[in-house]
Amino acid sequence: MAACGDVVACRQNIFAKKPVGTEGVMEYDNANYIIGLKNDEYVPPKIPIALPHFDEKTFTFGAEAKKHFLIDFKNWTFLNHGAFGGVLKESLDIARDWQIYIEKQPLRFVDRELLTHMVYITRRLAGFLCCDPRDLVLVPNATEGINTVIRSLKLCKGDKVFYLNTCYYAVKKLLRHLSAEDGVEIQEATIPFPSYEDDILSLVETTLQPGTKLAVFSHIPSVIPIIMPISRLIGICHKRDVPVLVDGAHALGALPLRIAELGADYYVANAHKWLCAPKGCAALYVADKHKGSVRCLTVSGGFGRGFTTEFLFRGLRDYSPYLALHTVLDFWETVSPDRIYNHNTSLAHKAATLLAKCWDTDTLFPLYMFGPMVLVRLPDLLWQCQVANGNDEVDKPKAEAVQERLHCESALEVPVKAVNGKLYVRISAHVYNELNEYKLLADAVLRLVELCKDNSS
Repeated sequence: MAACGDVVACRQNIFAKKPVGTEGVMEYDNANYIIGLKNDEYVPPKIPIALPHFDEKTFTFGAEAKKHFLIDFKNWTFLNHGAFGGVLKESLDIARDWQIYIEKQPLRFVDRELLTHMVYITRRLAGFLCCDPRDLVLVPNATEGINTVIRSLKLCKGDKVFYLNTCYYAVKKLLRHLSAEDGVEIQEATIPFPSYEDDILSLVETTLQPGTKLAVFSHIPSVIPIIMPISRLIGICHKRDVPVLVDGAHALGALPLRIAELGADYYVANAHKWLCAPKGCAALYVADKHKGSVRCLTVSGGFGRGFTTEFLFRGLRDYSPYLALHTVLDFWETVSPDRIYNHNTSLAHKAATLLAKCWDTDTLFPLYMFGPMVLVRLPDLLWQCQVANGNDEVDKPKAEAVQERLHCESALEVPVKAVNGKLYVRISAHVYNELNEYKLLADAVLRLVELCKDNSS
């Protein structure tokens, strides 16, 4: 009969090592370790579901590409990808497959597999964005990423934050809230419309005040979708020791991004817009020197265990939009990012030229300053026929009135903006769009112009 000490020794031997091929429960330290491995040292986990394959040779832009999306193209002319994106059909299918896989054994996945899979997709996205994966975390959307950074800064009364009038309205709301609640001083500098790159740079050079705690810039502003000279803006700020937060909500998938080379202190990017990931997927980049001060808004199991792990697990939620990024990146890498960027921007510029010619108008900024979204001025009669007297403003309700007519009467999904006392359409172009769709927009607007003429006669 074995002595008691021998039994204890036997038990220690049995449990000294975990079974081969298994992960421990919530191994945060392991996640911190593998996120930093070099590519030739890293062994990714096996993906437990079958991923689709894409064929570069058979992919064509335009009508043929529509099969990869769930948008109801039979009933709508969709020229507004820039609003909330359009999910790649295959990635949404894969997100559902992940959900089913997870629910077959929830404990196995959440406790033993989630962290390593989140590290894997973070590493892949970091490769696409040309940054160190240790500096990148996944968040649900750009809004949460921006809140994460600004809340982490713990701005106090008298601290200055600088931004431009092109800043996204929700970011302005956050800054105004901080001003009202905490006494933070906010400074909005106004870009005149139109402007050129040098005008924008000169404006920041002359208005950025000493001692500013943070400057916030949109890489591609939502309403005024020009590509901002972001690296040069960052350079101006850094010469004055002002850290920079870049709102890149519209940039990822709209133009090539090498985030680390830009030099931003903080950068947020949506993956659900131009990259076409499922909704609820975005990224936050934080330069290495700031990672110690940026904290996740949600305190959960990984909190206090390092920058990466604070964001990997933020409580039980649906992680499938992140995991489906594999399929999105496979699509982009197969078709070629440069082909997609070039197609989308070229088509948007051709469409803008067509519209401006049909309507005898122009674009708000020189065409070369735009990417795959362009602001094209609508015929003035569309706002003049809504004006009761000469003092009426060309405002948001007048823009929405035109947008509603296009939406309801012509099944055209395109936003109309009131800018600088005029009305503009903001057109978007993605892989599924074709030039003839913009001709439908041109004709629909001309029909509205004729109605305005009839009503005024």
